[in-house]
Amino acid sequence: MPDAHEVDLTTTYLGLQLSSPIVASAGPLTRQVDGSRALVDAGVGALVLPSLFEEEIIAEEVGLSYALEAGSEHFAEALDYFPAITNFSSTADRYLELVEHTKKAVAVPVIASLNASSSGGWVRYARLIADAGADALELNLYRVPTDPSLTSAQVEETDLELVASVCASVSLPVAAKLSPYYSAMAGFAARVVAAGARGLVLFNRFYQPDLDLDTMDVVPKVELSHTWELRLPLRWIAILRPQLGPGVSLAATSGMQRGTDVIKALAVGADVAMMTSAMLRSGPGYVRSVEHEIRAWLSEHDYRSVAQLRGSVSQATAEDATAFERANYLKTLHSWTAEPVVRGAAAAEGER
Repeated sequence: MPDAHEVDLTTTYLGLQLSSPIVASAGPLTRQVDGSRALVDAGVGALVLPSLFEEEIIAEEVGLSYALEAGSEHFAEALDYFPAITNFSSTADRYLELVEHTKKAVAVPVIASLNASSSGGWVRYARLIADAGADALELNLYRVPTDPSLTSAQVEETDLELVASVCASVSLPVAAKLSPYYSAMAGFAARVVAAGARGLVLFNRFYQPDLDLDTMDVVPKVELSHTWELRLPLRWIAILRPQLGPGVSLAATSGMQRGTDVIKALAVGADVAMMTSAMLRSGPGYVRSVEHEIRAWLSEHDYRSVAQLRGSVSQATAEDATAFERANYLKTLHSWTAEPVVRGAAAAEGER
């Protein structure tokens, strides 16, 4: 049995060498340089910065333009109300500064994240992010198609064109962060890779709005992830790993709470496990506990490295390959037992 301290946790993601498979995904902690530094000190192998949203940039520019031109349609002299602005720090400027400052502050790869609403925006900001010094780029494909005239094929083609245009415009390794809602996930994932993506991040969490019944307002509400949410990325990483091959990086995200969750992700074929909610609940130092749990488990089960574990329970290597497919549907349903409920109901009946 190897000593826990001797277990090799190094891994490769998007061609980058990481000291640990634990990656801090986009969140409040990576929005500040101090937060990123604390995460690195605790042991994360890489950082993903929060997304730069093109909508925020456009809204800011429109708002500024409106404020500066207010009244000019009535009074020409209104254009002279404000002095010329020569040093305005925009949302994009601040994001690029975050990339630059984080790169200077830490010694691990810094992965920028981009969510744009136009093909030109994707390419323009991807290039700016590359110039700012990011080590890789994560394309956050987060949108909800609500136009009934759009077919699934049209939605997928649009996303594929975006991926291809960005990958062709920068030399950075690019990962696509996908939602689980594409109609044919395996085929779409393969096409994303063919379009130039070096890796896939599975899956994007869609935050659902709530309703305030007192005001009848739609209320945005963020809830931290829970362990059960890991099951979906586990299933698809297990399926995609043998199909896409070892040259494509796979990252598991959503529901990563403990060291055992990271181990499960690695076992089905993930190269890294991305974590945010657990760190927000327990602080950056929680990474040390997760790493300790990983090392202890690997040592106890005679694994000397993360590489030795990776993919050991993918669809190609699992004892029951159908466990990740629909054939396991009946087994899952029959795994539920109602005996405790029946006994409890009988006892309640007897007390009457």
